Amino acid sequence: MPCHRTGSLMAGRLTDDMVHGGSPTGPGASRRASLLGLYLLLVSSTMVFLALLAAFVMRRVIAVDWVSMPKPRVLWWNTGVLLASSALFEKARRRLQASDRTGFNWWWTAATALGILFLLGQALAWRHLRNSGLFIASNPATSFFYILTATHAAHVLGAIAAVVYVDVEALRFTLGPAKRTVVDASAIFWHFLDGMWLCLMALFYIWG
Repeated sequence: MPCHRTGSLMAGRLTDDMVHGGSPTGPGASRRASLLGLYLLLVSSTMVFLALLAAFVMRRVIAVDWVSMPKPRVLWWNTGVLLASSALFEKARRRLQASDRTGFNWWWTAATALGILFLLGQALAWRHLRNSGLFIASNPATSFFYILTATHAAHVLGAIAAVVYVDVEALRFTLGPAKRTVVDASAIFWHFLDGMWLCLMALFYIWG
């Protein structure tokens, strides 16, 4: 009899979990797994940037050949574009929470366009440096500038792939509840890249 009660209790809990989306194979578990993957990505990306920043600081401290490089003015425009895109992604998420699918599509598409514009602005900054005769091997300052901005751009490119996927699904009106986790994950990662870019800008202009 105790075994029967225990089995009934476990079955009841399992049924209750399934009803509330908490089963190991339910939507709740899928969302938790996706967000766990996102957090691992954030941790690994942070470690990459911290390693590069540590190398920058060490090289800056011991360098006798460090020459401060002129920063392209387009970097400020790029910063504004990136921050604006982040704000629009948040506005789009609020529209989705309010069940305004048309508003979500509009704001998410606009934010995605600004993200692509940021990458084009970065390409313009690198082109400006090359036209000024500053290459990755010119001196330590330019080397770290290229390496750090290229690393950040690579992460942005990956984020662009995610937000474009969301945009396509949204414009086709196939972005159901099961796919909304990717909306949150993409926006969170984009905000993370915003923060990393602001750290890089501070590094370049204060100590670079």
